[in-house]
Parts: sequence; structure tokens; C-alpha cells
Amino acid sequence: MTDGPRLTVIGGGKMGEALVGGLIAAGWAPAARLLVVEPVAARRDELARRYDGLGVVARAGEAGGAVGDVLIAVKPQHCEAVCRDLASLGPDRVLSIAAGVTTRSLESWLAPGTRVVRAMPNTPALVGAGMAAISAGRHGETEDLSWAASILASVGEVVVLAEEALDAVTGVSGSGPAYVFLLAEALVEAGVAVGLEPETADTLARQTLLGASRLLAESGEPPAKLRQDVTSPGGTTERGIGVLEEAGLRAIVARAVAAAVARSRELGES
Repeated sequence: MTDGPRLTVIGGGKMGEALVGGLIAAGWAPAARLLVVEPVAARRDELARRYDGLGVVARAGEAGGAVGDVLIAVKPQHCEAVCRDLASLGPDRVLSIAAGVTTRSLESWLAPGTRVVRAMPNTPALVGAGMAAISAGRHGETEDLSWAASILASVGEVVVLAEEALDAVTGVSGSGPAYVFLLAEALVEAGVAVGLEPETADTLARQTLLGASRLLAESGEPPAKLRQDVTSPGGTTERGIGVLEEAGLRAIVARAVAAAVARSRELGES
């Protein structure tokens, strides 16, 4: 790492590792040009074993020299402390994936004039199928958004939005995978309740959600059209959909998204 890291990743958790692995696999940078800052020794050892040549240290600046560009992948409550530590190290620019933490807050904790990009990714990035939205802070420019997009595109899709929209993104795609996982849980439990073995119900639920997601992604059809196509008049699906509509599924989803958006805004204000 004589030339210094191309990217320093603060936080070696699941999302941090997903991005490191994606960048290496995509050829964005070799492992030797990436540096991960991770305070947990066991996790540092694990990352070093998985990615040959990857730099792994306990604290930012420990490896010596400039930190270069920085990706912050820590929990929101740790973001201020991380930024204040980084302020004295002079990162060229910073991409944060800490949920709810605004660019204004990031800029106030970092050195004056630091170029900042805020992102809201989601956990399917772990399998290269993530969805992220990004927005730049006051000092960020088009090239900084392109840089951030190139990082997140290694593990999925990226859109550029105004920062005011990122809380809404959090409620839809940021928290959205958990809504899908909850549906999977419910399908498995319902399958068992009507007589299926748990393993069979689990297999059916997983493959059904996978197949439906692929059809939605690859067909180009609106969700409503796909639902209508599988809902034959007087058939079994129509009966099941009727129960969900009567139970107010749409209103429940709307409330769930609104609650997640509200929490994202609360995190940004704390």
C-alpha cells in the first residue's frame, strides 16, 4: 500500500464487507488498495483471511499516511465520533451509508470544505442485488456523485436524488427487504398451518418470492398488471387477494413505510 489506499472503509460489518467484496470482484480496486478500519480484533482477522492483501487496522490513521477517499459504514450513533476522528486526517471526500445522518451533520463533524456524499443502500447488496440512492452535500460535485455511484454500483443499482428524498428511500428500499422477509415468514407459517412440513413450506416460500421478484424485475410490466395476470376471476388467487385487501394490506404497508421514514428523520435530527 505504498501509494496509499484508494478507499478507506470505516466499519467492517456486513455492509462494509459487502462493498469491499463487490469492489474487488468488479475490478474497481485490488484488495491491496483498500483499507478497512474495524475495532473488533476477531472481525479484523476474519476479513484479512477472506481477502488476501486487504489492509485491516483497528483505527483510522494507524496504517500511516493519508486515508484518501473514505466510506463510512458504521451505525448512525457512531457516525459523529468517526467523523471527528477523520477531521484531523484530511480525507479527500467521504461517502456515508449511515442511515438518517444528513450531509449537514457529516459536514459539521468533518474538516471544513470536505466533499460529502450520503447514500441509502440496502442489504441485498450482500448478494450483489442492492438498491441505493445517493445525494451530495454542499461541497460535493458531479464527479463526487459519479465516484460514489461507482462504489455502490459494484453491488447493485444506484439512483441520484435530492437529499430530501432519502428518508423516503429509507422507508421503501432501505427497510423494504425486511418487509419481504416478514412476508416470507408469514407464508412459511401459513403453509405449516395448512398441513405442509416446515422444510417444504420454507422451500415453497423462498422460490416463490425469488421467482416473483425476477418476473417483476425482468418483465418490465407494472406490479398491478402482473398481479392481475395471475388473479383469474373466481379462482384461488382472487379469493386470497380478497382477504388481503379486506384486511387493509395496502394501508398497513403505507403505515410501515411512513413509520420507517419518520424514524429516519428522527435519526437525522438527533
